[in-house]
Amino acid sequence: MNQRKSPTRQIEAIKWSTAAAVVGVAIIAAIVSYNHAYALVTAYGEGGWTARLVPLTVDGLIYASSMVLLHAARQGAPAPHLARWLLALGITATLAANATHGLGRGPVGAIVAAWPAVALVGSYELLMTIVRSNARVPDPVPTPEYVPETDPLEVQAADAFAADVSAGRLPTVRAIRLRLRVGQPRAQRVQTYLSGLITTPDGGPA
Repeated sequence: MNQRKSPTRQIEAIKWSTAAAVVGVAIIAAIVSYNHAYALVTAYGEGGWTARLVPLTVDGLIYASSMVLLHAARQGAPAPHLARWLLALGITATLAANATHGLGRGPVGAIVAAWPAVALVGSYELLMTIVRSNARVPDPVPTPEYVPETDPLEVQAADAFAADVSAGRLPTVRAIRLRLRVGQPRAQRVQTYLSGLITTPDGGPA
């Protein structure tokens, strides 16, 4: 018999499948974008390890800036302006490099060549969105439990009629008025309070 997945499991399944898709697209886009940038750097005179490492500095700048912004978001701190500027600079650089690589084949070629960079940056930011949504929410600070203030008159009544309460006898309103020198309404409230102090043989309130 098939059992329906709980909402929590469905949400987790969506998150993990989305993360897997984003990572897959990001890997493909990163490889293509790297090849375009490598070809561009090589075409402008660089070679060897320099040509291989320069494209990594662009993607690395995007990664480092995004990590700083993610850390600030998880800590509830303001986003550093430098991280925002460097992220924008890295995105601009990778788009420019890929577009320039395909510019020799016309505007359409530039758009096609720039697309992997767009997919890489977009996939990476989607992945960061998933990570941010999984950030632990701080536990709310518990509010102190409200404790009602004790009415001094009730304390006085409990002391004055302690013998009656212990014997299970509820004082009359008249007796409370005379003993405590209060009016009818307050005497009735005190009587209600005293009735809660009287216990039955089974230990419960009267």
